[in-house]
Amino acid sequence: MKKTKLALAIATAAMVSTSTPVLATNGDVLIGLGAQARALGGTGTAAFFGSENALTNPALLGKSQGSEFAIGGTAFMPNVEATSDVSAPGSASSEKSGNDMNVIPEVSMSTRINENWTFGLGMFGSAGMGVDYRDNAALFEGYSNLQLMKFAPSIAYNDDNFGLGFAPVIQYGALDISYEQNSNPEKTGNGMSTDLGYGFNLGGYMDINDKLTIGLAYQSAISMEYKDQISVAATGFGLTMADKLEQPAEIKIGAAYNTGNWMVTADAKQIKWGDAAGYKEFNWEDQNVFALGAKYTANDYWLGAGYNFGSDPIKEVGVGSTGATPGAGGMDGYYAQASDLFNNHFFPGVVESHITFGGGYSLGKNTMIEGAVTYAAEVEKTVDTGVISSALGSSFASTADAGTSHTVKHSQLGYTVSLKMNF
Repeated sequence: MKKTKLALAIATAAMVSTSTPVLATNGDVLIGLGAQARALGGTGTAAFFGSENALTNPALLGKSQGSEFAIGGTAFMPNVEATSDVSAPGSASSEKSGNDMNVIPEVSMSTRINENWTFGLGMFGSAGMGVDYRDNAALFEGYSNLQLMKFAPSIAYNDDNFGLGFAPVIQYGALDISYEQNSNPEKTGNGMSTDLGYGFNLGGYMDINDKLTIGLAYQSAISMEYKDQISVAATGFGLTMADKLEQPAEIKIGAAYNTGNWMVTADAKQIKWGDAAGYKEFNWEDQNVFALGAKYTANDYWLGAGYNFGSDPIKEVGVGSTGATPGAGGMDGYYAQASDLFNNHFFPGVVESHITFGGGYSLGKNTMIEGAVTYAAEVEKTVDTGVISSALGSSFASTADAGTSHTVKHSQLGYTVSLKMNF
């Protein structure tokens, strides 16, 4: 029974590590797609940034002139460190995740068809690798790799003071998981699995006057299934789990105010983790995100800065209400702490505040190079693991209060560079 309980904790932890990469900012959603959006706090629901709006609010493509092509990428560097004594009470083990560099590609284009219609296309990497603790047996030698890429052809209609946009979305996902449990030295893993998911983006904007624009956008949920990944990890421990992992829906509203050389923009959105298959089973809750940005534009350059705040979406369950130790109604406590452990250790999506800045410089009449820097301040989160340690048979941890804990520290730094060409 004790080995079975420990196996459950390890298996569920490994499963979550694959489904939620640590490069995430708001959960596993990047705070912005494109250099200008990332420089201005992840805004873009009402602020027009060019072809990069294709996946944020496709209606804004109706504000474009002529044709535009942009290509770039983001070097994302999460800094994650886990400290835990769950498997050895009184002797904590610490290690930084080996996943400390991810490269995320971005390509977008738009072209005006006529006075009222614009076509756009966006391809953005929206997630990358997970965690890598393969050199530390105390951390289950867990390794995971999740990659998500979105492809969205867009069509936008605009009139004098409003616009509407629609974009069917094709999402490519790849998932790989491996881990090792103490009772079985053989690695559990099934190689990489891939899937295609389908959704859509809807958007609209209205120019209240020549300075103020209001925008609304909706991104549908996208169902994904990674064959023999989560289910295989679970089967090794006598569990039955589905392989589905749904990317959540998003609801967004924004405003942009332009006056002279200045633009101030603000967005608010809700990411529906609590409704998404997979995430809701792992006790994720809907996440409210707020973003602010300001931009100064001169003849041949622009400068911008912003701030983004997204509340921690991962609910801490605790020890349960019916008991703290096995044999005393403590199965509730065990499962609750197992949930907290795999979320905190294998997906520390706990960063909340982001500071951003960036700029662009014209290389010629029709070419501009743009860049952005995003920084998420370090957040530390600790959860109790005493019930799990007790399941190991340690006399040190007979109750949750006298037991062990797990702490994670997480900060982020990202650099985005983009080359934009207008025709």
